[in-house]
Formats: sequence, C-alpha cells, structure tokens
Amino acid sequence: MADTRAPACYGIDIGGTKIELVACDATLQVAWRKRIATPQGDYNGFLQAVETLVADADAQLGQRAQAIGIALPGVRERRSGRQLSANVPALTGQCVSADLQARLQRPLHFGNDLQCFALSEAHGGAADGYASMFGAILGTGAGGGYCLHGKLVGGFNGLAGEWGHWSVPANLLQRHGLPLLDCGCGLRGCVERYVSGSGVAMIERHLGGKAANASEVIAQAEAGDIRAMQALDIHRDLLGHSFAALILALDPHVIVLGGGLSQYAPLYQQLPAAIAAHLFNGVEVPPIVPPRFGDAGGARGAALLACQPAYLIPGA
Repeated sequence: MADTRAPACYGIDIGGTKIELVACDATLQVAWRKRIATPQGDYNGFLQAVETLVADADAQLGQRAQAIGIALPGVRERRSGRQLSANVPALTGQCVSADLQARLQRPLHFGNDLQCFALSEAHGGAADGYASMFGAILGTGAGGGYCLHGKLVGGFNGLAGEWGHWSVPANLLQRHGLPLLDCGCGLRGCVERYVSGSGVAMIERHLGGKAANASEVIAQAEAGDIRAMQALDIHRDLLGHSFAALILALDPHVIVLGGGLSQYAPLYQQLPAAIAAHLFNGVEVPPIVPPRFGDAGGARGAALLACQPAYLIPGA
C-alpha cells in the first residue's frame, strides 16, 4: 500500500514579501511547510532561494515530491514566456518558468497566485460544492480567479480573473470627486487603484487624511472619525459597482474574498446592498463569504495544480 504521508507534491506561493512552500500528501493534507523572505531585486538570488527551499523540503521529508506547483505573481507574456510582476520586480522580463524548470528538474505546473487562491477555496474551501466561484483578492492590489465546476479557468492569455484591471466608470469618479489614477499595469483608472486595501488609504488621503493603510482607516472609522467613515462609504460604492460588473460578466454562484480586507467583518454585511445598487431589478447577489484558508491558499492551490493538473483549463 502506498504511503499517503509521503509528499505527493509541493505547492510554492511566491509573494512580494515571502515565498511559502507546502508539502502535501496524497490526500492533499499539508505535511510540512516553510516560509522565507522573497529576494526583491536579485533575480539569481530569487532562483537560488526557490532551489534551496525545495532542496530543504526534500531533505526534511526524506524524498523528492513527484511534482511542484508554483503560484507566480503577475502575468506571463503568451508568446515570449516572460514575466511581468509589480510585486517582485526582479521577475519582470525574465523567463521564470523556464529558468526554474532548468534548476528544479522535475514536473512543474505554473499558475497565477490569485488564481491559485481561487482554486484552493474551490476545493475544500469556502466555495467547495458550488458550481462556479470567483475568488477576489483585496490586498495591496486587487485581482482574482474564476473556477467552474472545480476547475480553474485560465483563458487565452492566462488572465481570466484579472478583474482589478477593469476600468472604474467616469461617472463614479465624478460622483465621489476622485482623480483618474495611473496603474502599474500601464492603464489608467483601474479598479485596483480604488478598491484594494491601498485604495482605501488613497481615498482617505484624498479627503484630507493621513492614513498609511486600510487598517488605519478602519480603526479611525470605528472610533467615529467622519472622514474615515466617508472613505469607507466611497470604497464600498466603488467595490459594489465592480462586483456588480463581475456578476453581469461571470454570474458566479459565490464570491470568496481574500487579502487583508477580507478580515474586515462588516464588509460581508454591507456589500450585498452596495452591489445590488448597481444591478437591475431581478438580479440576485450571490453569497459573499470569507476564505477558509486565508493567506495559505496560494500555496495550497499551487499544490492542487501539481497533484491534479486537470484542475486547470488553460484555453478556456
């Protein structure tokens, strides 16, 4: 009988501040995990860090995993294979997948970090059992992934779920007196700049405040600060509109929130009405729920890709 405790696969989540590896057994239970800091400006240092992390896992567990799933931040150019990553600048312009394949010498399965979060929540997570789901990350940036019948939809460019780079309508910016902001992706007025955690702080500062992050805005609002409460009201309207557009485009059966703002409990009670305000009559808002796996979802989703590559629909 096969040893179900042996590492069937590794999942690696590469983020702006940390790289996490989880070793999963044949039942997809996490048997071992380790986090290290992400080398920000040194590409060779990044490659070496991942190689060392995998070697450490092999040594600790006493055998090599059969396959590795890797959740990369940003997007990969379809023709050249080069990565574009705002969170880990050293990866931009590099053929990360090919370079890691050369170093690790075993089957590798790559996915977007946001999409891997969605896949994890679709399997044993908050969206388990739903016919379709959207995982929406609200952190430093905003993005997500879409799963249909438990399978991750990758798309022609592997971009399915990049809702954070839709545009905020001019009438909404005008309603709230907000500026048209440039985005790191090269476009202007992207949803991400306004509805992410950093967007909450931007709105509060635009109103005359000095908040450094969303946590400060929330704390001030809970203490009764009028400006902070106004910033949260504006943010909720913009987020409600973006989710309404998402529902009209994909009509998911459930939306799972991730990222720092997913920990703000009042959002789950307030969002349905904010979304409904931007939908026509008769359209029902799907459940909006918190994640089950939190910030560990990316590594777990990457492991799912490695153990079950059929969970990814690359061309759909």
